Amino acid sequence: MIRIDQNAVTRKENINIGFLYKNAKTICKLKLLTEKNDFDKKIVDQNLHRPGLALAGFVDLFSYTRIQVFGNTEMRYLEQLSDEKKRESLERIFAFNIPCIILTDDNQPFPQLLEKANQNNVPLFNTSFSTTKLVYLLSDFLDDQFAPRLTLHGSFVDVYGVGILFGGKSGIGKSEVALDLIERGHRLVADDVIILTKNGEGILMGSGSELGQKFMEIRGLGIIDIQSMFGVRAIRFQKRLEIVVELESWDENTEYTRTGLDDKFVTIMGVEIPYIKLPIIPGKNITVISEVISLNYLLKHYGHDAAKIFQERLNERIKSKTNLESRGVDYFEHDFE
Repeated sequence: MIRIDQNAVTRKENINIGFLYKNAKTICKLKLLTEKNDFDKKIVDQNLHRPGLALAGFVDLFSYTRIQVFGNTEMRYLEQLSDEKKRESLERIFAFNIPCIILTDDNQPFPQLLEKANQNNVPLFNTSFSTTKLVYLLSDFLDDQFAPRLTLHGSFVDVYGVGILFGGKSGIGKSEVALDLIERGHRLVADDVIILTKNGEGILMGSGSELGQKFMEIRGLGIIDIQSMFGVRAIRFQKRLEIVVELESWDENTEYTRTGLDDKFVTIMGVEIPYIKLPIIPGKNITVISEVISLNYLLKHYGHDAAKIFQERLNERIKSKTNLESRGVDYFEHDFE
């Protein structure tokens, strides 16, 4: 079984406002409204907060480390306050070291809000998205940034839309199998260094490192550029991990799966991924077998499990006491081709 070091799982401790603005500006349609901004402010919490209670005076449980989202409710509440009460309410918020504020529904800031944000170097943004839409998009972005990550050694290929990670000891031929699959029309995700990110409860997304994207190392040949050699159709930057295939030299003392009834899984960051141990011997076409693994996975996904169907037919024959070695064709009908 391939070894996964769960202790090697890492997470980002924080991101800064500058990173958020650069990478989520287009996704969330963010517009910067303040002139004085501390883009080095840290975001340490992936959750968002709507400070309605804090604006009203209850700050005992104020989640000030989170991004503060001002929707229509918060803005209408401030709108009905007098200028003095409005200033008091905002001072209560800015007394904490909040990372930034986002106004939704294309709300425009009150002069007092803009003044306080500039005084405290707190970036103030607005967006045309509704609060619900912004929370959905920004939460997805932050969940990805703070998601657990794990780096593995292997080759990761998209085969018929199924993400297959090839593992095994160094020099076993993982990159060569991946290269053969690319030549047959499949797509490289990453080679050598694969970074897996856990998104949601049961999804592992894989990508390569920023340095190694599009490149492969073939022993005896060196580094090759897959995109330049095979075109843009031969690469993709990310893919969901769906199968782990471990390549190993044939060992006659090892028992390998014969029927496919005993499904095996490997647990990676708490997610169970189908696992196949594939022995390598001279003349064995691992590339075609890899394509069959992918197609068989798709058939199972759509409810067609060949091993279980065969087992059911076998059990029916045994119950009916039919000769198991009888011909599959009763009469050849003079068809001798």
